[in-house]
Amino acid sequence: MLDDTIAAISTPLAEGGIGIVRISGPQAMDIAEEVFIPVSNRLWRKQKYKLVYGNVVDKSTGKIIDEVLLSNMPGPRSYTREDVVEINCHGGPVPLRKTLELVLGAGARLAEPGEFSKRAFLNGRLDLTRAEAIIDIIRATTEDALQVAVSQLSGRLSQEVDAILNELLSVVVLVEAAIDFPEDEVEDYTPQKIKGRLEKVTTKAQSLINSAETGKVYREGIRTVIIGKPNVGKSSLLNVLLKEKRAIVTEVPGTTRDIIEEILNLGGVPVVLIDTAGIRETGDAVEKIGVARSLESIHSSDLVLMVVDAFTGLDSEDEEIIALVKNKRGILVLNKIDLETSNTDKIINKLETKLPSWPMVKISALLEQGIKKLEQTVVELVTGGQVLPRDGAMVSNVRHKNQLVKAREHLREAQEAINLGLTPELVAIDIRAAWEAVGEINGSVITEDIVDKIFADFCIGK
Repeated sequence: MLDDTIAAISTPLAEGGIGIVRISGPQAMDIAEEVFIPVSNRLWRKQKYKLVYGNVVDKSTGKIIDEVLLSNMPGPRSYTREDVVEINCHGGPVPLRKTLELVLGAGARLAEPGEFSKRAFLNGRLDLTRAEAIIDIIRATTEDALQVAVSQLSGRLSQEVDAILNELLSVVVLVEAAIDFPEDEVEDYTPQKIKGRLEKVTTKAQSLINSAETGKVYREGIRTVIIGKPNVGKSSLLNVLLKEKRAIVTEVPGTTRDIIEEILNLGGVPVVLIDTAGIRETGDAVEKIGVARSLESIHSSDLVLMVVDAFTGLDSEDEEIIALVKNKRGILVLNKIDLETSNTDKIINKLETKLPSWPMVKISALLEQGIKKLEQTVVELVTGGQVLPRDGAMVSNVRHKNQLVKAREHLREAQEAINLGLTPELVAIDIRAAWEAVGEINGSVITEDIVDKIFADFCIGK
């Protein structure tokens, strides 16, 4: 429904300098007039795209709720292309909630998650790729991740998708013209010319698919799990990497009972560090749950940091952990090198034999030795020693990648149909299917269910 008016708090419900209640829809100004009284300018509705000073007032009691600044943004020059009013309150849960209650009482409906952005899409202000970039901007955890999201918001990916769609549509028109007028010679139509154009589009689609791995790194970060047997220094390593005492560290094995997640910026790459409970057989019910969660974290991780004690060496518990992670991508972290003995070289040789493809870094979490080297090794392993691109069109959304993969497969089937000498009707089916798959990326071909699902991931008020 785009004929009703929605409202929501668009800023976090916490103490702050400013909090905003946003109203969008055909009755936005009438509803605002029910709750807002300007201090001097009674004709505030004519003050377009300016801030007007006044008060939010509960007119049923005459009580002033908050001293505010109101902005009036008539459509279509607004975020949603509808009439939008934003009430800038003092930050804090009470004035914001009370102001929103008055707005809802005056006739607005509480907005659903992402409904303002959904209306911007439905009203043609944003395509889906740019709308989805908004949530990436909100969730960006490094400056490089922010740059990738802003690039997508500016339309870099949209331009590439539009170019593919336009080319596919042009090819479909040619093929269908050959179907409709089989006795006439359609200009620029021969099976080989069509195949050549499809090959070029396939190359473009593949290039975007290839960018998805890098895009996923910036969007979601590298899930990096720190594992090892109890008391090898996992939590100490987490604290040193984060440069704060985030995890409790004691000499008692099994201190860490739950999963701790924090985000670390390494060379612009967001690394999601996961400290886990020490993996071992235990009769303690709580510790047993922690161990189970550690095993789940290993399974879902992109990178493993396996911490081994350089002083005590390998034992059966280490051997069991190695068996769990041998098929994962990881780094061996030999901790407590400040305590290393003549037996340390044997430990190193054994580790290199067990996990030959894993680089090894020697550290002392206690003395903060070798930490820079470890950070560099993580970045090199993630990036392959290359500088990850941040400019240009990049796929950072799994949904986009999946649609491009579908399109690529349909394009390959269309080319195979041409190779087999099949009729233009059969070739056209696959080309149109590819066009529809790509069209779901920017929303030019989309169902209401997909739109609802996409915007449900947004926060309320955006």
